Amino acid sequence: MKVKPKPSWLKVNIKSGVGFPTVRGTLRNHDLHTVCEEARCPNLHECWSHGTATIMILGDVCTRGCRFCAVKTGNPGGKVDPMEPMRVAAAIKRLDLRYVVLTMVDRDDLPDGGAYHVAETVKRIKEIKASVKVETLVGDFRGDKRALNEMLFSPLDVFAHNIETIRRLTPYVRDRRASYDLSLNVLGYAKKVRPDLLTKSGIMVGMGETFQEVVESMKDLRDVGVDILTIGQYLQPTPRHYPVHEYVPPELFKEYREVGLKLGFREVFSGPLVRSSYRAEKVFEKAL
Repeated sequence: MKVKPKPSWLKVNIKSGVGFPTVRGTLRNHDLHTVCEEARCPNLHECWSHGTATIMILGDVCTRGCRFCAVKTGNPGGKVDPMEPMRVAAAIKRLDLRYVVLTMVDRDDLPDGGAYHVAETVKRIKEIKASVKVETLVGDFRGDKRALNEMLFSPLDVFAHNIETIRRLTPYVRDRRASYDLSLNVLGYAKKVRPDLLTKSGIMVGMGETFQEVVESMKDLRDVGVDILTIGQYLQPTPRHYPVHEYVPPELFKEYREVGLKLGFREVFSGPLVRSSYRAEKVFEKAL
């Protein structure tokens, strides 16, 4: 499918502010990965220039192969760096962040899917700076409740797991080990066992979905108690990835936000360049 050139509203004005070299240097010095780089996020320069970054832990090789994602896929062979939680905490202390987003590659090669490692990282961050808010954008852990409990009862502030797309497109867009209902079950379980915790999910549009299908996904997410929703334009990372079917105009993103707020979400961050962790601190504050 031939994709039209990007419209003006998707053009990113790259500005490397004073915070950019500090964030980049600190992350390099602590040997840390960011989803900003690995997933080729268009907002990288903006976020880093404001002194924020989404730190990706458990390595840079994902055991799943979703068709929308630019992160490397393969088998890490069960390898985990036990010192990574301390390095993450040290980097956050160095950057003096108020809000941190931790994300991860899927680690189906580990018995708990990496849940203990993520939870340990959250604990180390809170130990070194108790006031920092921590959002974890994690996988489904294959729906394992023990693994989910490890995560959910760590001192995190927001539990995020992306449904990614509508029900009909899930088998074509996501890895076969992921499923629409599994993601809903994970989000619903999180709200059930930690009703005090904010839950968050995200949807990409422009993949061939209809307006009504997006609304149905919104309703499904509200039915399992999701508090915060992000909706952004899907951008094809490379020619071998899932194709862009359309560039959704800004007016439609505004309409999605209005519908979402009427459905009861605490906050809906909807726009062409919105990503799961984009301006996460502001979204958190609005949701409260």
